[in-house]
Amino acid sequence: MAGPRQAGFSVRQRLTAAVAALTTAALVAVGVMLYVVESRRITESIDRSLAQEVGELRALQADGVDPDTRQPFGTPERLVRSFLSRNLPDPEEMLWMFPSTGEASYVGESDSRLQRSPAFRTLVDDLRADGGTRNLTISGHDYRVAVQPVVQGTGNVAFVVSHDVSASREPLRELLLTYTLLAALSVLLIAAVASWLAGRLLQPLRHLRETAQGITEGDLSGRLQVTGRDDLTDLQRTFNAMLDRLEDAFATQRRLLDDAAHELRTPLTVLRGHLEVVDPEDPQDVADTRALLLDEIDRMARLVTDLLLLAKARRPDFVRTEPTDLPALTTGALERARGLADRHWSLDETAEGTAELDAQRLTQALLQLAENAVHHTVAGDEIAVGSRWHDGALELWVRDSGPGVPVELRPTIFDRFAQGSDAGEGFGLGLSIVTAIAEAHGGRVVLDDTTTGASFRIVLPGGAS
Repeated sequence: MAGPRQAGFSVRQRLTAAVAALTTAALVAVGVMLYVVESRRITESIDRSLAQEVGELRALQADGVDPDTRQPFGTPERLVRSFLSRNLPDPEEMLWMFPSTGEASYVGESDSRLQRSPAFRTLVDDLRADGGTRNLTISGHDYRVAVQPVVQGTGNVAFVVSHDVSASREPLRELLLTYTLLAALSVLLIAAVASWLAGRLLQPLRHLRETAQGITEGDLSGRLQVTGRDDLTDLQRTFNAMLDRLEDAFATQRRLLDDAAHELRTPLTVLRGHLEVVDPEDPQDVADTRALLLDEIDRMARLVTDLLLLAKARRPDFVRTEPTDLPALTTGALERARGLADRHWSLDETAEGTAELDAQRLTQALLQLAENAVHHTVAGDEIAVGSRWHDGALELWVRDSGPGVPVELRPTIFDRFAQGSDAGEGFGLGLSIVTAIAEAHGGRVVLDDTTTGASFRIVLPGGAS
């Protein structure tokens, strides 16, 4: 029976939130980049406009002649007034003339903030001598101001170009406001579509959960309807295959229990029947009944042992270690291997002492390695067996002078059913068995890097005793 559903966000909700968060982050990044790039473009455009106005004034000053009268200007005031009369400022821009005494005059749309600002006058006075460009903020409104001194004789006039930066950036702010509204609507729309798609994609998982909740101990007939061609479809097929295996396993278990009950019922019936008819006054009858009952009990014991063995089939006692003489193990494996084929068999070296090992399993592993070596060598080739203690570990190996293991097979050579290029005589299950024996001893199997032939080492932890 399914337990209570824990409170929390569903996978559909988490996916929707993740998509919405990623979309929001992307749109915010785009908006920030848009603002930075456009703001920089506006600033550069303003600076170019200011530089152009100042440059045109300098050109007129360098010429020194009034274009209308072709007479020298005579005074800085006449030069600047002539320039102002011939130039139309750009939008959000004003051209000013600040004489050394008296009120300033300007060309362009009136801006009361600048006209009444002492800070503006102070900035002009600061730059009157050397000129330059500065930023000015008046009541939260940003301006860019360029000052060019015009000196002729004893006259000194400041030519000023002011640009309303805040007004120039107003279209950008309006654009960003529109972008923000559209981005918010886009996030909502994308989240809704993502929620719908997540619901469609996760529908097989909901069916899987409902099917799993409907499975009981006595009913494994529930199956998923397989639809689609994606990973979830593979999951549906896998789940159905799992249910098939479970149903087969439960059916086998029921048959086993039925068979066990039937087999146990027979000897129990025999026991009861003979106990009911035995004549306690007849010694011979009692002796015969006793012998028969003991025989039935032995049969029942064997049946129970077999049933326990079946129950523990997945947990076999694979290795049984005992003190093992290492020279005898090594030479014994070599002597047994000599009968496999006509090869030049040799003994490299033997480890001294004894170790806690399963001699039969390790002999089986060495013979398996020797058999593999036979399959990849021909008559006259050398196959050697050896053992040694190295860095506190016991190493047992089989090497040969054959063609060796191809590089492309090395990563998978110890996998089950992996075979060499000569399929049918390859490494199949043999090396996986060797690996299982080594791992059962807490060790591993290593394929050495050799220039000639192949060399397999079984490395086992432990020390000599």
